[in-house]
Amino acid sequence: MENKRQQFNFLKGIERVGNAMPHPATLFLIFALGVLLLSLVGHWLGWQVTHPATGEKIQVINLFSREGLHRILLGMVDNYTGFAPLGIVMVAILGIGIAESSGLIGAIIRLLVLKSPAKLITFVIVLAGVLSNVASDLGYVLIIPLGGIIFHSMGRHPIAGLAAAFAGVSGGFSANLVIGTIDPLLAGLTTESARIIDPNYYVLPTANYYFMAASAILISVVTTWVTHRFVEPFMGKYQGDVKPEKIEQLSPLEKKALVWTSVATFVWLAIFVVGLYPQNGFLRSADGSLLHSPVLKGFIGVLFLVSTTLGIVYGVVVGKFKSDADVVNGMTHSFKTLVSFLVLVFFAAQFVAFFKWSNLGLVLAVKGASLLQQANPGFIPLIILFVLFAGILNLFMGSSSAKWAILGPVFVPIFMILGYSPELSQAIYRIGDSITNIISPMMSFFALIIVYFEKYDKNAGIGTLVSTMLPYTIAFFLIWTLFLILWVWLEIPLGPGAGIFYSPVN
Repeated sequence: MENKRQQFNFLKGIERVGNAMPHPATLFLIFALGVLLLSLVGHWLGWQVTHPATGEKIQVINLFSREGLHRILLGMVDNYTGFAPLGIVMVAILGIGIAESSGLIGAIIRLLVLKSPAKLITFVIVLAGVLSNVASDLGYVLIIPLGGIIFHSMGRHPIAGLAAAFAGVSGGFSANLVIGTIDPLLAGLTTESARIIDPNYYVLPTANYYFMAASAILISVVTTWVTHRFVEPFMGKYQGDVKPEKIEQLSPLEKKALVWTSVATFVWLAIFVVGLYPQNGFLRSADGSLLHSPVLKGFIGVLFLVSTTLGIVYGVVVGKFKSDADVVNGMTHSFKTLVSFLVLVFFAAQFVAFFKWSNLGLVLAVKGASLLQQANPGFIPLIILFVLFAGILNLFMGSSSAKWAILGPVFVPIFMILGYSPELSQAIYRIGDSITNIISPMMSFFALIIVYFEKYDKNAGIGTLVSTMLPYTIAFFLIWTLFLILWVWLEIPLGPGAGIFYSPVN
């Protein structure tokens, strides 16, 4: 009991310190100004590195200069409008707003809560979050807010529901039961890195499939345990003003509406099957690929169309939508929830752009990788240090592929020289790249998650988010890394044809 109290005091301390800071929008502005100042210092001191993949000289660019000022002024609007989460959230919220105002989402939540065993709800939400990353950014705009709504409707703390879903969506980013778009991207980069040692080596997109599929279940179990054991006790009883969804039995009219909604769902499924199943299906990509089809790559557009259709069908049957004005009002109402996000994301977008323009992230990554390489700590410590390094770097550099383009040419050859496969070094990197997503300001949707928290707690800030998510990061680091070490010790293949060891071909 005393140990638990100390843990909660530690988390409360983090929350207090974090929330004592300025408003998140102001904080991102301070971060952006800090990057400008650091770029000036780095330029004066001549900070530079050689890119391990291209051999190109990378030096810190001074944004506190005439050219830098011009770039800031000319790029300010594009930084904002081009910030990836902005358009994604705005389009998704239009469709979701229709489904919500029609009563469809509330009915589905009530059905889920009434039919599912209470002990499995957390696991189901988390697993849905883990699996959602195959469908673009669906988890951030649908699964995470649903986690809060479902917990709230069950009398549990809604922020704990948001946290559990967020941990599944973002902390379990690399884990999945199916191959996602990140797999071929990383495999291509790993292949190029491996060819530094072996010019004929090829890494398949399925290189980590067995390990990542097992990790999807592991992450779901660990997240469920951390939620029940630490996060919910830390949160306590919800004292906010937001009213929960009522858990009432569905009326005959609502059941009828769900039947018609199911019919509309099957129509959409039929369209997807006809468009995706044939080799030349009209929903496949130009090269016939399923993985790069517009259904997966443009899933937010699909989400908008499907949720709009299903919401309208449900709303018409139950009598919520009597005219097109009712539908438009539902979309308008949903946009009101985005006001604080639209302000916050402006400053977040400038910060991310400045950090990228200055090359500070690139220099930090190459310098850190070089130090870790020189340390030569031994295999197991190298795994642990590599996971830690990738996780820490993730706090400063968001893009998974950009980081691996830098780290791969350094670490893949190191592991190959030690006798371990490129597929293994890729798996190690994926763990480190995932575990700190949920506490990283560089994660694209970080600002949106703060807004979700603010819905239930007006005083929530970065401190609330970090203190809530830190137990997940610690648990993921310890348990997922140990799981990988055990996997290597048992010599289980990481994927089809992807073993643990590497033997040079003479």
